[in-house]
Amino acid sequence: MLKIFLVEDEMIMREGIKKNIDWEKENFIFAGDAADGELAYPLIIQKKPDILITDIKMPFMDGLELSRLVKAELPDIKIIILSGYDEFDYAKEAIDIGIAEYMLKPVTSAKLIETLHRVEKMILEEQEKVSAKDSLDAKMKFFRRLVSGNMSVSLLLKEGRELGMELAASEYNLLLLQLFLGDDVDEAHSRIEGIRQGFRRLAEIVPNIEIADRGREEFWFLLKGTEEYPLRNLENDIKAEIGKLVKTENHAQYFGVLGRGTERLGDLSVCYEEANKMFAHRFLEERDRIYQVNADEEAALDLESLNLLQTDRRALEQFLSTGLKEDAAAFIDTYFDKVGGKNIRSILFRQYVVMDVYIITMNFSQKMGYKKQELAALYGDEQEFMKVFSSVEDTKIYLKKLLEKAVDLREKALPKKYDMVLKQAQDYIKAHYHEYDISLNTVAASVNLSPNHFSAIFSQELGETFIEYLTRIRMEKAKELLRTTSKKSTEIAYEVGYKDAHYFGSLFKKTQNCTPKEYRAH
Repeated sequence: MLKIFLVEDEMIMREGIKKNIDWEKENFIFAGDAADGELAYPLIIQKKPDILITDIKMPFMDGLELSRLVKAELPDIKIIILSGYDEFDYAKEAIDIGIAEYMLKPVTSAKLIETLHRVEKMILEEQEKVSAKDSLDAKMKFFRRLVSGNMSVSLLLKEGRELGMELAASEYNLLLLQLFLGDDVDEAHSRIEGIRQGFRRLAEIVPNIEIADRGREEFWFLLKGTEEYPLRNLENDIKAEIGKLVKTENHAQYFGVLGRGTERLGDLSVCYEEANKMFAHRFLEERDRIYQVNADEEAALDLESLNLLQTDRRALEQFLSTGLKEDAAAFIDTYFDKVGGKNIRSILFRQYVVMDVYIITMNFSQKMGYKKQELAALYGDEQEFMKVFSSVEDTKIYLKKLLEKAVDLREKALPKKYDMVLKQAQDYIKAHYHEYDISLNTVAASVNLSPNHFSAIFSQELGETFIEYLTRIRMEKAKELLRTTSKKSTEIAYEVGYKDAHYFGSLFKKTQNCTPKEYRAH
């Protein structure tokens, strides 16, 4: 059951809400109540309710200020605002904070119950999404164990049942699938969500498949053949459905590899190993096809007829953008296969290959924010290239290490991209700390991030929450004003962003271990 916390300064109304609703009957737990925001805040942080019901206008700390503080610490909490003031500014500010519902007084028990159940539905839907993600993560971990070859069949069957997967079948196969969604971020997000939903529907319609989302637009399928639905028929149906769903309905590209079918669940590790070798070609080969290990000549990969000049360089760029370090070796092997047999024996041709890969890798890494000089120290320069041309194997080893280093740098650069965002956020806070309505939402909006994402990044990178940082900035300014001016505490409170001087005084004492008056006296 969801927990409810109520903040209302009017005792009659607070007691009425608390006692006139049969909370257990409505499937809620009444977790507590308080007469104002200042008293409520520590209790809310302690009890962590799912829903907060709060009045707007209260002494010491009003409902909007309380909502901002609570949202900063408990981003997932849903807040229902009660207000006797039918004014747009209140509603607008409530929306900015991220309030779930805004109700005008007088509020009847029936109306409040109706609103609570509406918010309850919202929370449960969000929890289902989180649960679904956790389930997907668990399924992906199980798939990795399934293809590792390190677990007994009995244990695989047991773990599969615990995850809702019945693995007993007469034949098995694996399908590895990579999606290519285009460069437009919004369109890519829309496409991947459409495809995920389509795969979920497919898994419900076809009971003989299990699907795991590996991330980076990659999916693994486990196909289970039976006497009634033989593996060959299932493979053909899945290939047709994927082509229809991915290409026709969502206008994306795909590359897939079907392994070699096996009658034994324990042999899926061999099936995976063979399929994964061919899957390494996904950045280089023709798309919108599902290839098959040991298929006939028409469907098999034709590597010998290709050469480097026909290879799309975007394949290398895509690997640098999304490829994994452990796939670098397989990618380079495939890249060399593309060149053709005799060409690669030429030192001049190998020089061309190395220079081409080197330049593309350097350009990519520079776009990630690295300087050319530091990259040259890591990747080597023209003087060192002569050492790697002595043999085909030496050339491959150099290029594999080059891509591995590039992927490492890419992963290290990801946190750095938030440096500028956090600096912009800090600058914004320092420029607007005196505004009483500054909030996690407004600062997140100023740097174009969602509040939840911004809150997580802020805490992780700076080592303190948004509200702790804002309070510290305000307190430093308040101390400066206390030292250099004769302004009253009430005036200083307003100047640093607090409408309630009493709350400012209480917070100052809590953070500075003395009252404003005592601080000034020192």
